[in-house]
Amino acid sequence: MERAPVRAPLIKNLGFKVGLLLALTAALALGFFVYVLYVRGVFQETQKLVLVAANAEGVSIGMPLTFSGFPIGRVSRIALTEEGEARIEIRVPVKDARWLRTTSVFTLERPFVGAARIRAFSTNLQDPPLPDGAERRLLVGDAAEAIPQLVERVRKILDNVEAMTAEDSSLNRSLAHVSTITGRMAGEYGVMEGVLGSPENARHVVEALKKAEALLASLNEASRKVDALLAKTDQRVYGPDGVMDQADRSLAQIGTLLEDVRASLKRADAVLTDAQAISGNVRVASDDLGQLRAEIDESVRKVNHLINELNRRWPFAREAEVKLP
Repeated sequence: MERAPVRAPLIKNLGFKVGLLLALTAALALGFFVYVLYVRGVFQETQKLVLVAANAEGVSIGMPLTFSGFPIGRVSRIALTEEGEARIEIRVPVKDARWLRTTSVFTLERPFVGAARIRAFSTNLQDPPLPDGAERRLLVGDAAEAIPQLVERVRKILDNVEAMTAEDSSLNRSLAHVSTITGRMAGEYGVMEGVLGSPENARHVVEALKKAEALLASLNEASRKVDALLAKTDQRVYGPDGVMDQADRSLAQIGTLLEDVRASLKRADAVLTDAQAISGNVRVASDDLGQLRAEIDESVRKVNHLINELNRRWPFAREAEVKLP
């Protein structure tokens, strides 16, 4: 005889509990959604920043705006202007907007590897703050755009290197000339032979230098002899009992003789005066004039003798003329 199936006991208030569980689940999901929105800054007070660029390649909604490596805003909208340029709207929290100034610069960097980045640079934080809704130019720096120019420059460099390494290139000719010169420098006359081009030219230069050295030695010897001669001349002329001393004594004697001549001439004037006064005694006056003339002739002969003696002793004599008064 089969037993009747045993029914499980019914849970009291099952519908209430199921409804409470569903409500709690919905509340948790809603709280999580609100928390996510809060974390993403949906409820933060923000200000708008508009950046205009030639193109928005690599820019997406939600891309951060960084300052010194820290995100201070996010891209909220991308659109095209009437001129066909990209208009990028960025929402910046008010608490982070203090890092943006009227002189700030904004750049879009597209590296070879990695995603694009929008960066802000503020050189002077003392400048006025950036107002809400401000529109600024976005400077685009695309590393890929420089690749064609870089390839062209590399191609030109390779062409130049190929031209330099060709067999008939100026570099190879210069190296050949350098090799020739260094080979000559290994000869007997060294660097001189390498510069002058042949051993004969180098030998001529060496011989000329030796002759010049001998000539200098001769000039030095002649200079020493001239110095000795000048020293002797100086001793003879300016030394004790030299020509200068003798000339001084002779000049003193000449002065004495000239005084005698002047005295004789004065006597001649007196005699002539007497001759004019005593016209009757002509013979006496003539005798006196003859005697005076003899005295004057004697004085003049002494002076001439002394001058000749002075010219003989003086080494640099010149013709001298003594004018009698």
